Amino acid sequence: MTQPEFPAQTESARAKQALGWLHTARFLTTAAQLHHLPAYDHPEIAFVGRSNAGKSTCINTLTQQKRLAFASKTPGRTQHINLFALGRQSQTDAVLADLPGYGYAAVPKQDKIRWQQVMANYLVSRENLRAVVLLCDPRHGLTELDDILLEVIRPRVEEGLHFLVLLTKADKLNRSEAQKALSIARLQAGGGEVRLFSALKRQGVEETAVLLHDWMHPAEPIADTPLPDQ
Repeated sequence: MTQPEFPAQTESARAKQALGWLHTARFLTTAAQLHHLPAYDHPEIAFVGRSNAGKSTCINTLTQQKRLAFASKTPGRTQHINLFALGRQSQTDAVLADLPGYGYAAVPKQDKIRWQQVMANYLVSRENLRAVVLLCDPRHGLTELDDILLEVIRPRVEEGLHFLVLLTKADKLNRSEAQKALSIARLQAGGGEVRLFSALKRQGVEETAVLLHDWMHPAEPIADTPLPDQ
């Protein structure tokens, strides 16, 4: 998916605007089943990934909030879809959906099956879903469960759903390992975007923020919006 080109001198302004927008994230609601999700017209960005892929850390880093997304001490324990509103207070313009981590061995099989069904139904049927961000630890690569998720969303990606693979914990890779991981993920991503991401080194943070902002505001003019106080 080709993104529009912008003059180089606007990159700083775009990053400030995108990070300022993500910083407005605030808890909206939590749901254990799809029918508990609220109905609205706001576009949604879903964050998905295996347990221990760094999803909560990624969300907290992008929103510049330490505990917006809760990372359970027991991976796989959180089994709800958590929604966070984006945009100025009372002027929500998008919603971030934090989906449960999947694939953790200690979770009972029945719970795994139930959540695989809930997530698949969400990804297939949620009408206002506009983008999916898949978190992956590049040291392990995309797994069988990740491939299943890719197959679930592939028809929607072909219809225009935005898709991004974030290779988290990139600071643990050397340069050659990072390039190899990028090459492999691009082959598997089926036309989606692929980025290296490190919360520790802040690698890919601004680029990811700009991409998500542009996806949710495709026709919005660039504004030099100051980054809110943290």
